Amino acid sequence: MVLSKTDPKYRLCQTTVMDNIADPDIRFDEKGICNYYYEYQQAASQLPQGEKAREELARIVDKIKKDGKGKHYDCLIGLSGGVDSTYVALLARQFGLRPLAVHLDNGWDSELAVKNVENIITKLGFDLYTLVVNWEEFKDIQLSYLKASVVDIEVVSDHAIFATMHRLAKQHDTGYIISGTNVVTEYIMPPSWIFQKMDYANLKDIHGRYGRVRLKTYPTFDFKKYVYYSAILRLNAISILNYVPYNKAEVKEIIKKELDWRDYGGKHYESVFTKFYQAYILPEKFHIDKRKAHLSTLICSGQLGREEALKALDGPIYPPSELKTDMEYVRKKFGLTEKEFQEIMDLPIRKHSDFKTDKKLKQAYMNLLIKTAPIRRKVKDKLFR
Repeated sequence: MVLSKTDPKYRLCQTTVMDNIADPDIRFDEKGICNYYYEYQQAASQLPQGEKAREELARIVDKIKKDGKGKHYDCLIGLSGGVDSTYVALLARQFGLRPLAVHLDNGWDSELAVKNVENIITKLGFDLYTLVVNWEEFKDIQLSYLKASVVDIEVVSDHAIFATMHRLAKQHDTGYIISGTNVVTEYIMPPSWIFQKMDYANLKDIHGRYGRVRLKTYPTFDFKKYVYYSAILRLNAISILNYVPYNKAEVKEIIKKELDWRDYGGKHYESVFTKFYQAYILPEKFHIDKRKAHLSTLICSGQLGREEALKALDGPIYPPSELKTDMEYVRKKFGLTEKEFQEIMDLPIRKHSDFKTDKKLKQAYMNLLIKTAPIRRKVKDKLFR
């Protein structure tokens, strides 16, 4: 039974706009403030500030340049055309880095996203590697996730791009992947709303049960690759936006001016499917409104007032005219009739943990690394004494 705002048990955080609708993880203190507010403050307190941030960033950039000397690229950046990845690209140019930009073409890019990526690459002069996934394979995995009735369908895209980034890092002998993830605009996210993007065992089991197409080209990242890249290659993922002042509204104006960037109207809406997933599938099937998490993070970082956030939530999550058009487009692209799509929407919700997972295997591996760390240090000391 899902709570409604009129239910006596309904609770809304007094500081953010997080509530207990479709969120079993939320907790409130005696002041009515939720755990996400305090978790954000804890994370934000760990970020370097002022001169310390500038010094750390300068050290990181110098290390990337030094390690990349003589190589064609000194780092990789993911480029979706969204705000975060676009600003990362602009900063990389300003810092004098030589990245290979990596873009995922999964068949769902909006025309605006394609144009934004083109503008970014042209104006910054970066090389672009576009991963064009086999549509029949990709569609089959996405449909498998829809039929499995699990919450994080975006795993399918994220797994492919992460696997590709690691492969390219090995291919081009670079140890650095610069990420657009950051605390001040996207820290808050209930664990029950997402799943591990690199859990190949979960993806394989879901596709094995519901898929029909054999995967021949879809990029995967199994446990062996996880060990290889974490223990042997030791790639460094750097969240560069955590080292610079990052105000989303201000950054949008900067990239509009510098790169002719155009707004999509929502976080991650550069993808037609992501827009439909976040603005229709999540709220309709899972009763999840991701705007609450995004707006709450901006409240915590002082970029948005709570009343303004509440007002934004009162507006439609999906403009009716756009919903009708996008609904028809998504159904046709998947090859589903209206009846077939509705049957999928009506399926009982299942957890990712209902399927196989490599979580315990990875945890055992990490525990082994911790236990053997002193031994490995002693061996290293003897070898290099």
